Amino acid sequence: MWIWLPKEVKPVVAGVIQQSGDSLVFAYGKSYLNRKEAVPIFIDELPLVSGPQEPKPPKRLAGCLRDGAPDSWGRHVILNRLYGDDSREMDTGDESELVFLRESGSDRIGRLDFQDSPTEYVARQNSATLDELHSAVQMLQNNIPLPAGLAEALQHGTAIGGARPKSLLNGRDKKYIAKFSSSTDTYPLVKYEFLSMRLAAACGLNVAEVSLTQSIGRDVLLVERFDRHWHNGGWCRRGVVSALTVLDLDEMEAPYASYSNFAQWLRANSDQPKVDLRELFSRLIFNILCGNTDDHARNHAVFCEQGYVRLTPAYDICPQLRTGGEATQGMSIYEGQRLSQLVHCIGAANYFLLSAPEARAIAEQQIQVIETEWHTIADEAALSKTDRSMLWRRQLLNPFAMEGF
Repeated sequence: MWIWLPKEVKPVVAGVIQQSGDSLVFAYGKSYLNRKEAVPIFIDELPLVSGPQEPKPPKRLAGCLRDGAPDSWGRHVILNRLYGDDSREMDTGDESELVFLRESGSDRIGRLDFQDSPTEYVARQNSATLDELHSAVQMLQNNIPLPAGLAEALQHGTAIGGARPKSLLNGRDKKYIAKFSSSTDTYPLVKYEFLSMRLAAACGLNVAEVSLTQSIGRDVLLVERFDRHWHNGGWCRRGVVSALTVLDLDEMEAPYASYSNFAQWLRANSDQPKVDLRELFSRLIFNILCGNTDDHARNHAVFCEQGYVRLTPAYDICPQLRTGGEATQGMSIYEGQRLSQLVHCIGAANYFLLSAPEARAIAEQQIQVIETEWHTIADEAALSKTDRSMLWRRQLLNPFAMEGF
């Protein structure tokens, strides 16, 4: 395993991952531990000590390493590249996690990468245009074999998390995650995510920059990466870990994650706990107001670097369509309460170092901004009248969210 140290543009070897039964065990290398500038990957989970460090059951891999592994979309791309047509009959559980770490692209989220060699770093990344990447996504979804060049280019984005088709795109001085329309979409999810992210920014939330573009006649969302910055003539990487990792939970334990527990962790660890707690509460409110119920613990993250712990900008905010009124959040608000209602957020205000009047004021301000800015941003997204009717007062500002408020 290789790591980018703070403000460095080239990685160094940090340690080795080895299969041990069903688990992957990590050990720091002696050369890394002897570095004055060495930093732990995530001190709560992999402190800077010698010897093998086994994952805490039921985990099979340390969470801070799993954060750098691909999710369902990336795993599908990898299996297709390795096994071709045979991959249609395969499940992602048919391969070892070690295979997905080694076969996924090198420009993954955070500051880690996984290589076969402990002495020579060779990045797995191939460039392609946006249209070429989009074409490759469509071919893969339609079970059409990919030409070698396109297969390698699509591999570049396999380590980016999430279930929907995406890839990585390099701009002149910025890096982007390109999110594509899917052949199975029954409504314009890409436009809906653009709308939500722009509304969140209008409400004052710290969110990743987004833009909407077209490729081969279909919509593409470009999300500017916040874990990269240009320094000393090259790209530096920032340490990022998910809320799932900081809460010490496995994938199967994700339903036990809560905003209140995440808030308590931030209160103890953040450089600016009051700022981060208010921001996290504001994101909870906005998720409820915009109908984003996919706010699970992998969709929250923190920068975790030497002497610096802060919430990352918000990402993956998108309304999840529902036909009825009642809805529940992906991550519970507190004490198992996950109903998508503002009244429960106000009841949890103290977890975020907020008074009930302060919490109410945040919700009221967001409601006003959404009502004021909704049409303008919907115009930017070129949403049709039908698309708007699917959102307004159904996902956005659903009456169920306001009950008791």
